[in-house]
Amino acid sequence: MSNVLVIAEHLDGALNASTARTVSAALALSPEAIDVAVLAADPSAVAAEAAKISGVTRVRAVANPANAHPIAQVLAPQVAELAKDYSHVFLPSTTFGKDLAPCVAALLGVAQVSDLMAVEGPHVFKRPIYAGNAIITVEAPADQVVVATVRTASWPEAARDGGAPVEAASISATLPTHTRFVGLAQGKSDRPDLQSARRVVSGGRGVGSKENFDIIYKLADKLGAAVGASRAAVDAGYVPNELQVGQTGKIIAPELYLAVGISGAIQHLTGIKDAGTIVAINKDPDAPIFEIADVGLVGDLFTLLPELEAAL
Repeated sequence: MSNVLVIAEHLDGALNASTARTVSAALALSPEAIDVAVLAADPSAVAAEAAKISGVTRVRAVANPANAHPIAQVLAPQVAELAKDYSHVFLPSTTFGKDLAPCVAALLGVAQVSDLMAVEGPHVFKRPIYAGNAIITVEAPADQVVVATVRTASWPEAARDGGAPVEAASISATLPTHTRFVGLAQGKSDRPDLQSARRVVSGGRGVGSKENFDIIYKLADKLGAAVGASRAAVDAGYVPNELQVGQTGKIIAPELYLAVGISGAIQHLTGIKDAGTIVAINKDPDAPIFEIADVGLVGDLFTLLPELEAAL
């Protein structure tokens, strides 16, 4: 039987929704047990949140001042030590998971499975390739620990009606001294987090300038939505790169995705294929984005968005 260790993603004492999605992937294995590991300077608050996720057997809290910041080189030896008790180690395929998982896999001497989107068996999984245009089936060695990142856009959040026990875990791993935390630079916003938002409004090259992007922000605020952007908009300097959606940005699955002035390059479409409803506004009727949009509106965004905002 399988037993799975899910590594919790958290920041500022709050559990990221990606953890509940990763637990959903673990449940697809029908394992004997699913444990969630919370590594932090003080893991108590996050561990209490993780304990509520349905399907979790127990939460293992690893308290260490060195875990105050999510540095992969510091966390990896601790995760690798915990992993010796498990058949599978799952992490979300977010910036956090993509940073940490390769370090864990290397320490365990195994190959990593990336972007797991479906479970076919204990060691057989499906994952996307070629910007999501093809799905391949991969088989991990049955005699090794499976270290995998979970494509969170492909899995629903597990319910929050559980009550797993929280246990303190003692780790004796030697932590590296060559990597240290210097500082964190991040954009501050009152809007929802892009990767977990239920609604997202994204702007592309068609918005025209950094100043014009205010029209996207205003609409997003009306909808209570997060703001995203295409790579073209990011490269043009309209918005910072943490807002980029797509193959080289964030893979998201909101209930509503509104693409404004985005033509629909394949790399961008990769990031939104799992969205519930896709709405596109573009003045080019032949824009590729209309091929996947559930609702399409052809017209000038600078005319249509103020009308839409007024109606809202």
